[in-house]
Amino acid sequence: MIKVKVFYLTLLFCFFPIGQVNATTPKSVTCTRTEYREEYIPGTKSNPGFVKSYEVDVVIPCTGERQAEKIDDNDCSQGSFIGTLLGAGIALSSSRGKDRFWAVPAGGTAGALIGCQVDGG
Repeated sequence: MIKVKVFYLTLLFCFFPIGQVNATTPKSVTCTRTEYREEYIPGTKSNPGFVKSYEVDVVIPCTGERQAEKIDDNDCSQGSFIGTLLGAGIALSSSRGKDRFWAVPAGGTAGALIGCQVDGG
């Protein structure tokens, strides 16, 4: 009986959210664009001219629209945690015998996904 309780407690802490690292965006952002350029090198009758081609990185002003699309401020860790507890609890109370070994983790996972969506993620 004690082994079963330890197993369920271990299973519960497997779904506990791991501490998040809050990264900050760099303060100075430089946006560049690669431009293709050609330069004509003149020649003579005995040594004909040619076209030299190269690419140059040009600094351009950064637009806020492109940066705003990449930022995702949704944090659903609280809803995920609560959903995990509720899903695992419902699966634990509604399953019997050997079915608990797969029902509790499946219920916890489903609850975490639903809880994250409800919380705004």
